[in-house]
Amino acid sequence: MNFSQKLNEYMEVLSCSAKELSQQSGISASSFSRYRNGERVPEFGSKSFEGLCEAIASLAAQKNLSELTLASIKEAFLFCDDFVSMDKEILRQNFNTLLSTLNININQLCQYMNYDPSAIFRIRNGTRKPGDANRFASSVASFVAREMQTPLEIALVAELIDCDTDEISDLSIRFSKIKSWLLKQPEQENEEDSVSKFLSKLDAFDLNEYIKVIKFDELKVPSVPFQIPSTKSYFGLNEMMESELDFLKSTVLSKSMQPVTMYSDMPMKEMASDPDFPKKWMFGMALMLKKGLHLNQIHNIDRSFDEMMLGLESWIPMYMTGQISPYYFKNVQNNVFLHLLKVSGSAALVGEAVAGYHSEGRYYLTKSKKDIEYYQKHADEMLKNAYPLMEIYRQEREKELNSFFVANTTKSGNRRSILSTLPLYTISEELLDAILSRHGLDDQQKQRIEKHAEIQKQRILAILELGTIEDEIPVFTSQEFKENPPTLELSGVFCETDFSYTEEEYAKHLQETESFAEQMENYTCKRSTAHAFRNLQILIHEGRWVMVSKGKAPAIHFVIRHPKLRGAIESFVPPITEHK
Repeated sequence: MNFSQKLNEYMEVLSCSAKELSQQSGISASSFSRYRNGERVPEFGSKSFEGLCEAIASLAAQKNLSELTLASIKEAFLFCDDFVSMDKEILRQNFNTLLSTLNININQLCQYMNYDPSAIFRIRNGTRKPGDANRFASSVASFVAREMQTPLEIALVAELIDCDTDEISDLSIRFSKIKSWLLKQPEQENEEDSVSKFLSKLDAFDLNEYIKVIKFDELKVPSVPFQIPSTKSYFGLNEMMESELDFLKSTVLSKSMQPVTMYSDMPMKEMASDPDFPKKWMFGMALMLKKGLHLNQIHNIDRSFDEMMLGLESWIPMYMTGQISPYYFKNVQNNVFLHLLKVSGSAALVGEAVAGYHSEGRYYLTKSKKDIEYYQKHADEMLKNAYPLMEIYRQEREKELNSFFVANTTKSGNRRSILSTLPLYTISEELLDAILSRHGLDDQQKQRIEKHAEIQKQRILAILELGTIEDEIPVFTSQEFKENPPTLELSGVFCETDFSYTEEEYAKHLQETESFAEQMENYTCKRSTAHAFRNLQILIHEGRWVMVSKGKAPAIHFVIRHPKLRGAIESFVPPITEHK
């Protein structure tokens, strides 16, 4: 049994929530989520490990579970299969960072450690673990401490392990510091802040306004033939940027409507720093979407969480068009080569470089039919091996969204929601009819919405027979209500019109929601004054998926399954927004 499985087992026995246990143990919600998902294991004897064990023991005592003592809980965790292996994964990551940052001769290192170079290669890519992590770290630290002797080299080491140069001038201290750093789990970015920024941007984003600002509706897809040789090679950063734009031009100006597949693990930092390239690239992407092409984007998410979320933020405008299918690869481990592959019906762009030497690589653009067929097979094979980063549902996929909900109804597990308005499945038929009539809807429109509300309610009742649902619902002061009244939650029928509540209608629906909670044993609702979002509903099926739904501009639903992103949103606690 793994650590995460044992932790979830304890939570089930104790009938406690992740939020309750994380708060009592003093562990941040994001770190606790990583423990539950198996992405991280706390270090034995650490404050997190001790706090977690003490919190479980305390809850067990409150519930009279005498067999769960502090000693037995620690022992059970220590016998988990991955309790030690996670330390080795931390060592692998830090070892790779050390080799890529410092000028280390791999052959000399292997000779010093008495390791075969192929064994070091397998340790670096994760296919092999060092038998004794402590001994391996000692050998590496000993070699590096002896090799890095000049003031400049010592300064580089100090920068890497985050200490002052003076601290590691002594060889023995340098050895100890490097070894400790190799075995130490690096501090994580504040994932809650990254998730909060991403969700806030999505909440505030208005596609219609964005289209006006960039004058997307006025864009004209040019038809003038774009002349480049059938094949062309590009070297150096300037030419590489030129190749990216040439690929977009070739794709936009061709007659082909074949979907485009794009993948790159090339660093974009140097290109993004150019004042003109990002604008030209975005303009080319906009033209490609304007043409009506569908894009399969395989994201490179083998990077820090903060960088991953920042990258996703920049894709929001394109995601909102519904023309993007985002993917990712699991367990990507490559520290040697960089690659790029972009294929459309009219061109293929491939790139290669050695890691750390991006500017010395080569990009190759081809319009040869035979080449395109060859690289298209590569793209198809990559898509077969890729996993959806998220499913995106817009109005044209309404039936597919409904099918997803129906299929998920019979799946067991706990569900939670963070809502910016009240759930439609708790409203009475009479109140819903009164609100819709007040807004002047005709009978056909009313029937469609009322049918949707009834289907929602039946689905929730079926779910409550198998699992639990906890809704976090917003309450407003009279002043808040006047400034920004909440609206009916109609994203499920992709309604682009807001139907706001009066304060009396909202109070009535709130009462009906709380009455529903009293009647349904497995349903609870919690009042919240944290108005972080005005236009998002977050639905969570713990351990399976999260759905972020946006009600308008346009109505859209993102179903996210990627473990790291899903876990971060599961652990998300909305910041309380101050209202004047």
